[in-house]
Amino acid sequence: MLLLALIFSFQPLFAQDGRITGVVVDTKGEALPAVTVSVKGKSRATSTDANGKFSITAGAGDVLVLTYIGTNAKEVTVTSEKTYRIELTESSQALKETVVIGYGTSSRKAISSAITQVKQEDLNRGAIADVGQLLQGKVPGLNITASGDPNKPASVILRGASTVNSPGSPFYVIDGIPGADIAAVAPNDIVTIDVLKDAAATAIYGNRASAGVIMVTTKRGKKNSSIVSYSGYAGVEKVSNQLDLMNADEIRAFLTRNNTNFSNGNDLGANTDWMKAIERSSAFSQNHNISLSGGSEHGTYSASVNYFKKNGILQGSSLERVIGRLAVDQYALNDKLKFSLNLSNSTSNSNNVPLQNVVLLQAAKHLPVNPLYNADGSYFENFSNLGYYSPLAIANNAKDNTKYNVLLGSFVTEVKLPFGLTYNVNLSYQKTSASHGEYYGSYYNLYAGSGFYNNPDPAIGVSHSLINLGKNGTAYRSELSNTVKTVETYLTWNRKFGEHSLTAVLGYSYQDNVVGDGLQASTINFPTDNVGYNNFALSNPYEVRSYIIDFGNSQTYGKTLLLSDFFRFNYSYKDKYLVQGSVRRDGSSVFGVNNRWGYFPSGSVAWRITQEDFMKSQSLFSELKLRASYGVTGNSFGIGAFSAQLLYGGFDRYYNSGALAQALAPLQGQNPDLKWERTASTNIGVDFAMFNNKITGSVDVYNKNTRDMLFRYRVSSALVPGGNIVANGGSINNKGIEVSLTANPVSTKDFNWSSTINAAYNKNKITSLKSVYANGDSILYTSPEGPGQSGSTLQILKVGYPLGQFFTFKYAGKDANGNSLFYKRDGSTTNQPLTGVDYFYAGSPQPKVLMGWNNSFRYKNFDLNIFLRGTFGSKIFNATRADLSNVAAANANNILRSAADDKITDTRNYFYSDRYIESGSYVRLDNSTIGYNIKQPIKSISNIRVYLTGNNLFVITGYKGVDPEINQGGQSPGIDYNNFYPKTRTFLLGVNVSL
Repeated sequence: MLLLALIFSFQPLFAQDGRITGVVVDTKGEALPAVTVSVKGKSRATSTDANGKFSITAGAGDVLVLTYIGTNAKEVTVTSEKTYRIELTESSQALKETVVIGYGTSSRKAISSAITQVKQEDLNRGAIADVGQLLQGKVPGLNITASGDPNKPASVILRGASTVNSPGSPFYVIDGIPGADIAAVAPNDIVTIDVLKDAAATAIYGNRASAGVIMVTTKRGKKNSSIVSYSGYAGVEKVSNQLDLMNADEIRAFLTRNNTNFSNGNDLGANTDWMKAIERSSAFSQNHNISLSGGSEHGTYSASVNYFKKNGILQGSSLERVIGRLAVDQYALNDKLKFSLNLSNSTSNSNNVPLQNVVLLQAAKHLPVNPLYNADGSYFENFSNLGYYSPLAIANNAKDNTKYNVLLGSFVTEVKLPFGLTYNVNLSYQKTSASHGEYYGSYYNLYAGSGFYNNPDPAIGVSHSLINLGKNGTAYRSELSNTVKTVETYLTWNRKFGEHSLTAVLGYSYQDNVVGDGLQASTINFPTDNVGYNNFALSNPYEVRSYIIDFGNSQTYGKTLLLSDFFRFNYSYKDKYLVQGSVRRDGSSVFGVNNRWGYFPSGSVAWRITQEDFMKSQSLFSELKLRASYGVTGNSFGIGAFSAQLLYGGFDRYYNSGALAQALAPLQGQNPDLKWERTASTNIGVDFAMFNNKITGSVDVYNKNTRDMLFRYRVSSALVPGGNIVANGGSINNKGIEVSLTANPVSTKDFNWSSTINAAYNKNKITSLKSVYANGDSILYTSPEGPGQSGSTLQILKVGYPLGQFFTFKYAGKDANGNSLFYKRDGSTTNQPLTGVDYFYAGSPQPKVLMGWNNSFRYKNFDLNIFLRGTFGSKIFNATRADLSNVAAANANNILRSAADDKITDTRNYFYSDRYIESGSYVRLDNSTIGYNIKQPIKSISNIRVYLTGNNLFVITGYKGVDPEINQGGQSPGIDYNNFYPKTRTFLLGVNVSL
């Protein structure tokens, strides 16, 4: 045995080396150029040519090592064969070869800014129509929160809230069209999404880029090919968690323990689950996508039709959407001239739950001892309970519908000129139109004068208000459209001078925007509820003398103009030292006459350390790049065409010679100095690939400072006509670190495992609130106005604290009689704290760490994907739990089981305080998919994939509400206040077919 071992160990020495050839392809069978092919343990290496072919000297028993950026390294043992066909599989989240940047593309190795790319196969799976949800947990630093409402888009915040003015969502660019509506794209049509994060990447888009830029690239055809594919799924959803409310026996027992009874007319012997009464037992969804693509020698095409239907878990809510898309590329003059036509149209039909937040509030507070209906079949109502209305009656006697259409078109001409020049002219047109209707039937006559309030989502300056609906039905109707016309032209110069490489872009942009073009009106007094909002002519509002027709906000319509010049250059020396610089000059009509123009510069450098001679002998890193950038971007969102103007409008009504006439008064003062917000951002990052790309990743550290924030100030009318003015003031800072790591631990012919984890830390802090119109350092806001708490607030804008900082009473336990105690500012305790005085800082809604972890497994024809994401360190103000803990009113309103130990004599146990501030941390198994691929089952079908997907399979959290994924957007993040839409657990069965 020892002799045989020696013979076999020396056998390679006696084998004769020879010339072997081969071709390297990707998983689609397409040739891969520039693949490095080396002989393991020997100083022999080559690379594949443009057709993926290679030739190298090797003998039987030698091991070929193939490496290529963006794929998993592969080892192939040489046999007696002389020709090889080798397939490389793509490495998830590796250093991708090509990324999309503003006005062009770049190779991954050549960029010096912070850009994260997500490919179509890495997007989240599920019954999803919103791009935000597709990216949840996939991009470090991208904080995305979504409710279960099919008609509510996800909140998307990149690298922390950059302003208090607006939600601060990123700027979308679809196939080069700036500001395109993301509703125009079907998830199945997306090829890649590139998230531009630092100012070096985003400054090319000027005053629209401070919240980041998301570039979406859709599918296009390929020359000399023809592909037909279908993908579809059907899904079912069920509520994943409910409020822990008392049932009939529990609320009776609670009242008995506290020696009291239900108020008059409440206990009718029922045991009703009011939340289930407004929900569907199961909600169904479906999606179908048919696409055609292909091309000839001189042109390509890609076309698709997508149908999506999703029923919400609340009865009456649904979203139905149809998207058609066409992309055509035509080449001429030996491909030196290219014409591209892109057309897409998206039509959505959204059915909303009328007064949805009111319905949710009423369902939560309704006593289980109340029946749904009276004996005669009418809705049970008990108007002796103040603010107590049947949620079923509210929802079923009203309609709320929006039909939304997005038409998006572009025509691109690209000419390749001598001397490395390329000239582009991009023309685009976008029209979005919304037809909205609401109808509240004659049943609402019962609510007239009974204190019927709305329940709005919290924000600065938002509070509850009475809803006064007219008699015999009230209808609202609006037909509004927005149009965007854009012309962009730019010249690109791409040249190499020996070891120097230079790419420069010089361009001009013109954008004409019209918003709110259309009509809106209201009316009352219909002969029948069957008409709804579809025929205003049958109403008779003039019979009701006190009724005033609502023609909407006078500032709905607006026309704005944006003119821009931009320049960018990318310089590279030996592919080792990289420099990028850009500047954009924006002029916008929305600003004051003294500040129409702004400049937004940026610069970045990078050093590819692995290209240095001293790194040639090491084998640990196959890529190591250090990056640094600085730039300034702007924000003009949240203001409109008239924000800088002196405005007059309807103020009140008066009698003029016996006739009721409209009075006019100033509403807003003029501000000729109004300008854009400015965000200065610094970023230092490193990209790396190790062990022949087995491990790849990046680390980024950033610092963002926003100043001159846009804000609507309330000041004395003696200083400003109308007492309102939009002005610049204050500043906010975000600092953070982002880490992304991808590993490919196992890669064999039959089995592959790829794992990607990303994490991001961000610290948000308001650094100033001063402006010409305000010198304070704090603003109290967010007023839920729970029972007996009018004027109380939950949050504060405060210098030195983050956006949304909780500022409220501090709970001190119970006194000897079981009544709630609160701390006073001097440290003593009291049963009667003073609103706005005895307040304490009580935590932040801003998450400290966001995390996503994706694992993909492939065994032969089976594939499995498991994705978890989490949020850590955030706080949630559970105002819903506070309101539903009102034990003093338990004889008239239901309460949570968690309030069972409070005494009914404790009349302040539900006061908003840190007692109801909870941890918002969670880990969620967001989705898991198992699939099976059937390769060429019959001659005309190349592949069939069948898969099963589960969404929101479990959540690990200590939060006591419905779900810890509370909205992080807007001015009031982290507030759970009776505006929850139930989260669901979804299971999908789908199939993909390629012909």
